[in-house]
Amino acid sequence: MLGDSLWAIVVVLGFVILAGALLFAKLGNKRSPQEEARTEAATRDLYRDGAAEDPANRH
Repeated sequence: MLGDSLWAIVVVLGFVILAGALLFAKLGNKRSPQEEARTEAATRDLYRDGAAEDPANRH
């Protein structure tokens, strides 16, 4: 009997710890609007520069 209730506690605590870790990761992984804009601008620049250097794009 004690073993069954112990496993129930372990399973519930495992779920709570996993949910807490996922929530912590989700909330801690947010970027500010300035960081997001800087990342988007840098990505556009890389695509533009890459397209200019790509030999397949030369006509």
